[in-house]
Amino acid sequence: MPTTSSETELSELVSLDVPWVTIVWDDPVNLQPYVTRVFQTYFGYPREEAERLMLLVHNEGKAVVATGPREEMERHVEAMHGFGLWATVSKAFS
Repeated sequence: MPTTSSETELSELVSLDVPWVTIVWDDPVNLQPYVTRVFQTYFGYPREEAERLMLLVHNEGKAVVATGPREEMERHVEAMHGFGLWATVSKAFS
């Protein structure tokens, strides 16, 4: 079935909305095991991946913990704030 012009435009708009990221920033308050546990319980990451991301936050000052549509990334940031973590949404760069 051929796509219509409006379907193509909608598809292009949706694809423009996809490259957003949730970034968690290092802070002087939260302990490493706690950050690892938040990544495991909230995002469902296996322990090894959660620890890898936590170490990026600790050593590099930040880590991208999720990628997707802007609204979803904003929900993740709100959740991270609820856990006491510093997080922001940013447009992903290619």
